[in-house]
Amino acid sequence: MMAGLSVPMLSTATPSATGKDTFTPIRFGIISDLHQDFAFDAARRLEAFIGDMQQLKPDMIIQLGDFCQPKQENNIIMDIWNRFKGPAYHVVGNHETDGGFTPADAARYWKIPHTYYSFDLKGYHFVVLDGNDVNPDHKPRWKYERFIGEEQLQWLAKDLDNTQLPVIVFCHQGFDNDNAVENAAQVRLLFEHANKKAGFRKVQLAFSGHFHQDYYNRINDVHHVQINSATYFWRGTRYVDEPFDAAIHQQYPLMKYMSFYRDPLWALVEIHADGTTKITGRTSSFVGKTPTALGMPENAWTYPAVPHISNRTLKLSKRLA
Repeated sequence: MMAGLSVPMLSTATPSATGKDTFTPIRFGIISDLHQDFAFDAARRLEAFIGDMQQLKPDMIIQLGDFCQPKQENNIIMDIWNRFKGPAYHVVGNHETDGGFTPADAARYWKIPHTYYSFDLKGYHFVVLDGNDVNPDHKPRWKYERFIGEEQLQWLAKDLDNTQLPVIVFCHQGFDNDNAVENAAQVRLLFEHANKKAGFRKVQLAFSGHFHQDYYNRINDVHHVQINSATYFWRGTRYVDEPFDAAIHQQYPLMKYMSFYRDPLWALVEIHADGTTKITGRTSSFVGKTPTALGMPENAWTYPAVPHISNRTLKLSKRLA
């Protein structure tokens, strides 16, 4: 357990009728990789998201990490976030640990029960995982670890066992990409074991961020959705462009390696009673030269760099294949 944080409470949900392939309607807003500490206009982007959510009034909102470092200077971001009057949840990303901070520091700053935790809302069990555990095989440890440790895996297995509700998982680093959570296959196998033990498809969806890309994978009937960054695509240090004022680039020196989206990106997720799930994303354009115009191969980061979050329609089902 991380010092200063209580153990996340396990669900005490009442078992539901799992034989019925129906779902409770729910809507939630989701945003990822705002990067307050790297972006000069993060506050404007978050204000746009919160303004939209205040009008749409979803059942909850969640951010998928790389939101802001847990320090007083970022209280302006938290003040904007807290304008939303409904339930609002946080996922810890790797860049929350910049500046010497820890995932536990971020959890305390955001006032969440732990770096990983779960909650029930409107007939669903939501699981928030922390992909920043230390892999004991790394000696010396990596700057940004991407691992689900044994203690968290044991907690997850018990948490899934204690609910009969359909489960939606959030983690900054995903489970469908070899460069994300290192032991992703182990986590996916845990999902599959939970489903078989329950006798129905319990784990339905897994949302992630981290890569600042837009893609979707379906693995053993679990839907894995990558939510693009609200702010930019990271090109890397080989491809340089400085489309903003010189003063901005001087204050934020890493921005010359980023392809900024002109408008902020986020998505609204709607699950209907028959399991039809609609993800409505936003579309923008790149500021300055596109990554390909700068010579970056389209598959340099596996998936192409795009300034949008795709609209998707998925179909959830509780029936095992």
